[in-house]
Amino acid sequence: MTLRRVELVRVDLPLVRPFRTSYGTETHRDVLLVHMETDDDEGWGEVAAQAGPFYNEEFVDASAMVIERFAVPALAAADHLTAADVGPALARIKGYPAAKAGLEMALLDAELRASGTRLADRLGGVRDAVEVGVSVGMTGSVATLVEVVAGHVDEGYRRVKLKIEPGFDTEPVGAVRDAFPDLPLQVDANASYGPSDIEHLCALDAFGLLMVEQPFAADDLATHAALARQMATPVCLDESITSARAAAAAIDAGACSIVNLKVARVGGLLACASLHDLCRERSVPVWCGGMLESGVGRAANIALATLPGFTYPGDISATSRYFHRDVTEPFELTGSQLAVPTGPGLGVTVDEGALAELGGTRRDVLAPD
Repeated sequence: MTLRRVELVRVDLPLVRPFRTSYGTETHRDVLLVHMETDDDEGWGEVAAQAGPFYNEEFVDASAMVIERFAVPALAAADHLTAADVGPALARIKGYPAAKAGLEMALLDAELRASGTRLADRLGGVRDAVEVGVSVGMTGSVATLVEVVAGHVDEGYRRVKLKIEPGFDTEPVGAVRDAFPDLPLQVDANASYGPSDIEHLCALDAFGLLMVEQPFAADDLATHAALARQMATPVCLDESITSARAAAAAIDAGACSIVNLKVARVGGLLACASLHDLCRERSVPVWCGGMLESGVGRAANIALATLPGFTYPGDISATSRYFHRDVTEPFELTGSQLAVPTGPGLGVTVDEGALAELGGTRRDVLAPD
């Protein structure tokens, strides 16, 4: 394929309710979409970075600049380009995995649309619907948290993840467990604890959790391994897993027994598929994490979660969990599952009317001659 046009589309997408983690509280998503036109077809991708450099070093404004100044010129210089070439072509750019992932996603979407192939089939998926859970941010009170969880259980979600941090952990988790004794439950600390908190975190064993996710800093494998030795609850890593090398090091160190895979954190769908294969070879289960993506990124996550090693429900959720209106057709919950789009590529259509209504701004990075 040859690139003909690359356009960046920025949309402010309000959230249904504020989402609070140890990184801060989000009330909307600053969505950055990539629209590519090639000599064969067109495609869309999502750069699932945050508005600020709090989850990792990357943030939306910086991602857009890197795409415009460095990434697109590197891709446009190639005589023939496939999605598999994006990673190597951008290897000189240090970091910015969400930017690279958005570009790869858009080109992969165009490539698969041209061939009439579903993304799930291209990745090696084995199912037509995926089990999904819901991630619940911290609330102002324990009673409110229980009420929010109850609402999601009524909607059909059969797995709930609670965000925790020091001062908001054992009491709220215990209250949710008391209210829902049989609900599959897990917690995510977003690296908000330190080595001195190991004994305190072990108290979470009392609640029969599926896993505790990323309690310590991303580069602190030793403390994660120490916790894993002392805690009955499995330890899962998220922010620490930035590449296949990082995943292998974490597994070899005994720092985790479960891995959360995120497209925007590792640089693309193809990298995620390779990480899935590595973990499966080592008998380490994986699941698909979310970054509050729009329907573009959500479609990609659903396709990824069809791979056989994804044995835990993903943080994908129905569109209505996050947005009143999305930039694509909504994803709706059936039982506790989301159906995999059946169309080629991502299988979704970006709604130009929604972009206009949501105040989307557009900027050509590579324009046709």
